[in-house]
Amino acid sequence: MDVNAAVAAAAAIAGVLTGVIAMLAFRWSERDQKRPTRTSLHTDPVLPPGVDTVLSVLRSSAVVLDEADTVVKASSAAYALGLVRGGKLAIEPMLGMARDTRRDGEIRQVELDLPRRGTGRGEALAVSARVAPLGSRLVLLLVEDLTEARRIEAVRRDFVANVSHELKTPVGALSLLSEAVMDASDDPEAVQRFAGRMQIEATRLTNLVQELIDLSRVQNDDPLEDAEPVRVDELVAEAIDRCRHQAGTKQITMAAGGTADLHVWGNRGQLAAALGNLVENAVNYSPARTRVGIAARRINATGGDMIELAVTDQGIGITDKDKERIFERFYRVDPARSRATGGTGLGLAIVKHVVASHGGEVTVWSAEGQGSTFTLRLPEAGAARDRASQHPDPDLEDEAGTESSPYEPLPAPEVLP
Repeated sequence: MDVNAAVAAAAAIAGVLTGVIAMLAFRWSERDQKRPTRTSLHTDPVLPPGVDTVLSVLRSSAVVLDEADTVVKASSAAYALGLVRGGKLAIEPMLGMARDTRRDGEIRQVELDLPRRGTGRGEALAVSARVAPLGSRLVLLLVEDLTEARRIEAVRRDFVANVSHELKTPVGALSLLSEAVMDASDDPEAVQRFAGRMQIEATRLTNLVQELIDLSRVQNDDPLEDAEPVRVDELVAEAIDRCRHQAGTKQITMAAGGTADLHVWGNRGQLAAALGNLVENAVNYSPARTRVGIAARRINATGGDMIELAVTDQGIGITDKDKERIFERFYRVDPARSRATGGTGLGLAIVKHVVASHGGEVTVWSAEGQGSTFTLRLPEAGAARDRASQHPDPDLEDEAGTESSPYEPLPAPEVLP
C-alpha cells in the first residue's frame, strides 16, 4: 500500500514538473517571436499613421522607399509613369536622391526628362521630383508630370514672340513712313505716295489686331451659349459678299452650289467668320481669271448627320510639308505673298478653333499647281449640341491642327448671279 502511494506521488511530481517546463518553453518561444529581427525590419515596414490616406489623394505620383530601397508604397500614377518596376524604383537619378536624403535628411528637388514608355520616337516626359525623409527609416518621393505645362508654356512663348514680330513690322513701317512724309513736306507727290503706304500699313495693323481679338474670343467663349439654328446658304452668301470686291478685281468667278435648305447649330458670327476666312484665302491665293467654288451637302456619320461645306480654288496649292502646319498661328505657306495680300497667318487658326468648338472638324486636300479644297464638317442642327459638348478642347490638340486627308471634290457648283 505504501509502495503504491509512493509511486503515485512520484508520478504527480513528474507531471507537475513537465507542465512547468512546457509552460516555460512556450513563454520563451513567444518572447522570441515578438523580438524584432533584421529581416523583419526590411520586409515588414509600417507607414506612419495617416500617411497612406494622404498619399492616396495626392495628384503627384508618390513612392515610399525603405532602408533597402524597396518600394513600400506606390501610387497608381507612379506605375503609369514607369517609376516603379518589379518592386524597385526604376529611375536611377531618383534612387540616388533617395539614398542621399536617407543619409543626411536633406530635402532634394530636381527636374528630369524621362523616356516615354511605349514609344520609339524619343519623346520625353518632363517631371519634377522631390525627395524628403518620412520618419526615421522611410523616404518619400513625389513626382509631378510637367510635360503638358511645358508644352502650353512653349505655345504661349511662341505666340507672344510671333505677335511681337507681326506687330513690329507695320509699326516700324509707319514710323519710317511718317519720317519720310516730314522730310518730303515740300513735295506733294512724295507725300501722297508715302501717305498711301501709311494707309496700307495701318490697315494691316488694324486687321492683325482684329484677328488677335477674334482668336482670343473663339478660344475663350463658349459658342453654344448664344447658339441658334443657322442657315448654311446664308453663311455662303455672306462669305461671297465679303470677298466679292477682291474677286472682281482679279476677275475670279465666285460660285455656290450643293444641297439647299441645310442648317447647323452654333454661333452665327463665328461660323460666318470661319467660312469667310476660307473663301478669302481661296481668292487671295488664286490666279486671275480662275474659279472659287463653295458647295454644301449632308453626309451620314456615326452619331448623327453632318453638314459638309467645301471651299475649292484653282490656286497655287499647298505642299505636303506645309499641310501639316497651316493651322498653326502665324504660319504662312508663302510669307511674301501673305504680306502682299494683307494676310496675318491667323485666319486658319481661327477656323480650326471655331469648328472644333462647334463639335466639327476641318480637313484640307491640296496638290501643288492644282488648287486646294478646305472642308468644314459640322453637326446638323438638332444633334450638334451634344456632339460639341463631347469634343475635346482644341488647345489641347497638337498645335499643327487637323491632319490633311484626300477629299473627293463636290459636284460642280452653279454660278451665283
